[in-house]
Amino acid sequence: MVMRPPTRRLMLVLHVGASVGWLGAVAASLALGVVGLAADDPGVVRGVYLVLEPVGWATLVPFSVASLLTGLVQSLGTTWGLVRHYWVLFKLLMNLFATGILLLYMQTLAMLAGMAADPGTGAAQLRTASPVVHAAAAIALLLVALVLSVYKPRALTRYGRSDLLTPAGGVR
Repeated sequence: MVMRPPTRRLMLVLHVGASVGWLGAVAASLALGVVGLAADDPGVVRGVYLVLEPVGWATLVPFSVASLLTGLVQSLGTTWGLVRHYWVLFKLLMNLFATGILLLYMQTLAMLAGMAADPGTGAAQLRTASPVVHAAAAIALLLVALVLSVYKPRALTRYGRSDLLTPAGGVR
């Protein structure tokens, strides 16, 4: 079922907003990770690892899930379809992959926050490049999704090509 234009535009705004919010939240997490890695002050290092987990649950997870859900609605409610075009399918797979990794990574952030909350843990034990690496990879993935959204390569999947044929075997 194709959405009417006002609904389609609203869903597009929600999808773009969620995706941009996700990208911004990842950029903020990357900045925090860099500060945690580079800071000399143990209090700053401890503070970074204490804040990364709540930032993840308050922004990263909701924006990633909202991007996934609004993207599904967009693809199912427009002529692009969910599996007709490779670029839509790739974006879906990238979003599922990134959201899954994020949900698993939240356990690591919880562990780091727990270590940071323990006064017996030294700053050197807390310092890890993991938040920087994960955030940088997420930004790269989200930028690829952005490029796919803007350029929309026209390659059709097998389903998309067969969908062009009418039941009588003619071309639409």
